[in-house]
Amino acid sequence: MTMTLRPVNPRRVLKVCGATTLDDITLLAAAGADFVGLWHGVPGGHANLSVAELTVLAAAARATRQLQPVLVTFISDVDVLRDVVERTGLRWLQLHAYQSPAVVRALRAAIPGELTIVKVVHLHAGRCLERRFIPSYERAGTDLFLLDAVTEDGRIGSTGQQLRGSDVIDLVPLLTRPFLLAGGISAHNRADYESVVEHPQFFGIDVDTAARDDRGRFELASVTDLTRGWRTACYHREIA
Repeated sequence: MTMTLRPVNPRRVLKVCGATTLDDITLLAAAGADFVGLWHGVPGGHANLSVAELTVLAAAARATRQLQPVLVTFISDVDVLRDVVERTGLRWLQLHAYQSPAVVRALRAAIPGELTIVKVVHLHAGRCLERRFIPSYERAGTDLFLLDAVTEDGRIGSTGQQLRGSDVIDLVPLLTRPFLLAGGISAHNRADYESVVEHPQFFGIDVDTAARDDRGRFELASVTDLTRGWRTACYHREIA
């Protein structure tokens, strides 16, 4: 089963990562976010959740009838991921570490029914570390890519480090799937990515730090500014 992902209009989607409370879910829905990233299996992550917490927040997100919950994980064990998906009912799965194409292929075989797989690819100093594997990820069943930055010391995920638009444009011709843009996105730097935004496979933005106040809490005004600055909108899906 292949997912065809399309925005409801020429605007694109906003995914906000790292929710940990029911109040976070309520705020993100009210501010106009479309997806919420829920962390599990992210060792040392500031928003890492137990399976029980993940289940509660995923249900709350679905109940808003606006937010699509996404499992964000570093886990590579397919049996573990299948168990988490079955227990939580999550149907969007973001592989945020260096999981191989074989893991994507095994997930497709192990989890029946509708599952959207998002694979993060990492850019370090402008170079995509998984560049040569992109065709293999697509053949294995990746639905959507997320482009994110790696810091000089190798940290991945919610780094706040900005990607250069020229590096993104250099990479996207290799993709035949839609992509999300992460890495230092703010409410005010859309102009840095005009050529990216105009690309037909651009699906939207993924943020964490930019959605928070100076104490690290999600802030209604910050998320609203992102939706306005990037002109995001709710999405719909079509099954092809």
